[in-house]
Amino acid sequence: MGTPSGRVPVAERVEELLAADGPMPIVAAGDPVLRRGTEPYDGQLDPALLTRFVEALRITMRAAPGVGLAAPQVGVELRIAVLEDPAPVPEEVRVARGRVPQPFRVLVNPSYRPAGAARAAFFEGCLSVPGYQAVVARHAAVRLTGQDEHGRALDEVVTGWPARIVQHETDHLDGTLYLDRAELRSLSSHQAVAERWAQPTPREAAAALGFELPH
Repeated sequence: MGTPSGRVPVAERVEELLAADGPMPIVAAGDPVLRRGTEPYDGQLDPALLTRFVEALRITMRAAPGVGLAAPQVGVELRIAVLEDPAPVPEEVRVARGRVPQPFRVLVNPSYRPAGAARAAFFEGCLSVPGYQAVVARHAAVRLTGQDEHGRALDEVVTGWPARIVQHETDHLDGTLYLDRAELRSLSSHQAVAERWAQPTPREAAAALGFELPH
């Protein structure tokens, strides 16, 4: 019996990535895999391989380090992402950004839509665009739907910084990078952000660099 078209290459790609010990290499902006979008996960990986792939995503995300990682960022065009945020930030940052600790979780076939009209703008970075950050205005709350790695349905409203992570990683699965949504006048090196724009909100950066924040 033949194997369904498209499934063997994806599984083989994952097996190749897992053959090497340690974190997987992260694909940088400019690689078409980050722009093609992904196919819905529908059993392309057997359960054992899916478990191994999810663990490799976790190892890679933590090693980077980052708070989220999508499958296309390691060259796999499946609608799978992971996130985890220990949120080691000062209290004033936590309050301003709504950044609270998030346990490790897996998103399979996720999608989101706004939950309310409010938007929030903050500096944001990406493991596939190393060295830089830019201000992105995103929905302050979203309704997240999809499944987890065990096929259990997800349907919840996510707010604050966790909502930003969900939007960022789900965008990756649609071939969208955060720079597509960013205020490009805010684009700054990590060093500049640390030295100049480390305030809880980007108001000072907006005034100095000449870009608008949502009202």
